[in-house]
Amino acid sequence: MLDETDIHPLFNGAPDSVAFKKLRKRLVRDTREAIDRYGMIAPGGKWLVCLSGGKDSYTLLAVLYELQWRGLLPVDLLACNLDQGQPGFPATVLPEFLARMGVPHRIDYRDTYSVVMDKTPVGRTLCTMCSRLRRANLYRIAREEGCTAVVLGHHRDDILETFFLNLFHGGKLATMPPKLKNDDGDLFLYRPLAHVAEADCDAFARAMNYPIIPCDLCGSQDGLQRQQIKRLLDGWEANSPGRRGKIFSALMNARPSHLLDLGLFDFAGLTLDPTAAPAADHNTTDTP
Repeated sequence: MLDETDIHPLFNGAPDSVAFKKLRKRLVRDTREAIDRYGMIAPGGKWLVCLSGGKDSYTLLAVLYELQWRGLLPVDLLACNLDQGQPGFPATVLPEFLARMGVPHRIDYRDTYSVVMDKTPVGRTLCTMCSRLRRANLYRIAREEGCTAVVLGHHRDDILETFFLNLFHGGKLATMPPKLKNDDGDLFLYRPLAHVAEADCDAFARAMNYPIIPCDLCGSQDGLQRQQIKRLLDGWEANSPGRRGKIFSALMNARPSHLLDLGLFDFAGLTLDPTAAPAADHNTTDTP
């Protein structure tokens, strides 16, 4: 059973309500499903679990430790926070929390904030350069620590929003993959929360009263395209509950022959089979 009493300090003080136990069980089930479906476990693996201090990364850490505790995740876990030098960032919150929880961790400082603010034109989103610099440093740390994978807390809603951003603004069908090999080919990037709803991450982190750290860098910008997409999805979900789930299912059920990408399907190479017998047409209106 997954709704037992606390099994790790990360779950100290967990609510005893039926609703929370169901939430916790759902998080574990959805995360394990993604790990198994996309083949994230390899013998001798060591994961660098990246923590921003947001609700998603706290949920990621707790669920991975629960899976490891139960013998369902046979890899070593190293929590990591990259302090990017944002003004007012509470630098002591995460190391104190991780030490109190008994979680092996590394805190690394790199002032990417100044670079982002200096290089990003006025009026442009800060997220792209910030993300690129953060990713490069996380890969560096992973190599220094002998890790085989960098693990991020992106959830189902992040994946859906990225899909629509690429569709509406990038002119392509693409999103965040749950498993990716870096350009150098020496590290994997995993997103074990790929099947987890953002609302579940939020409910879990709030119920556990984890010390949430907001991102004041991108969160301070108004009118971001991702926020617009989020509002669009919220509207669809309000009018048609379950819409997010349907769209996500579609991402796992692509039919290249029913799209228009010549790189995915050889339309020109389609040929007829002269020996094939015609199927009975039950919809014909022809008369004898």
